[in-house]
Amino acid sequence: MKVEVVVIPVSDVDAAKTFYARLGWRLDATPPGVVQFTPQGSACSVQFGANLSHAVPGSAKGYLIVADLPTLRDALVAEDVAVSEIFHPGPDGPIDGPDPDRRSYFSRATFSDLDGNEWMLQEVTQRLPGRVDPGEVSFASNGDLASAMLRAETAHGEHERRTGEADANWPAWYAQFMANEQSGKPAPQ
Repeated sequence: MKVEVVVIPVSDVDAAKTFYARLGWRLDATPPGVVQFTPQGSACSVQFGANLSHAVPGSAKGYLIVADLPTLRDALVAEDVAVSEIFHPGPDGPIDGPDPDRRSYFSRATFSDLDGNEWMLQEVTQRLPGRVDPGEVSFASNGDLASAMLRAETAHGEHERRTGEADANWPAWYAQFMANEQSGKPAPQ
C-alpha cells in the first residue's frame, strides 16, 4: 500500500487553490468538486474541496521533506509565503538557525496555509536506514539530483584517494552511492 492522497480542510477552496499554486505544486486533473495538488517530486498529493472533509479548516499538519532548506525557504518567501526562520531542535526547545552540522532531519522551518493548516519543512539529504525502499530511487527536482551528484563526486574522490587508483566505472559508483544515500546504507567501497 502507498499513501496516494491526504485531504486537508479549507474554508475557501478558490483561495486555497491560489495559495497552493504559489508554492509551485502541480495542479492535477480531478473530478468536479475536488482540487488536487502534488508537491514537486512527491508521490502523495493533497486534496481539498467543499465537501471532502468534516474536519475543522486549519486542523491539518504535515511534513514536507526538502534537500536544501535555505534555498527552498528563499523561494517561498519570494512568493510571499510567510515561512518561519530556520531552526533546529535543542535540549530545551528550538534553536535559531540550521543544524550546525547540517545533519539530515534536524534543520526545519514552518509555514501555514490561509486556514492555518501547518506544514513543517524538514531538510533531509540522507535517509535513516529502513526509511526508504532501496528499490525505489527518485529525486524531487533537478536541483536535488544535482546536489546528490555533487555529494557523489566528493565521496568518489575520497574513494579514489583511498584506493590509490582511478575508477573507470565511476558512473556505476555514483549511481550506487546515490541509491545507498537515499536508503540510508553506507557508501560503496
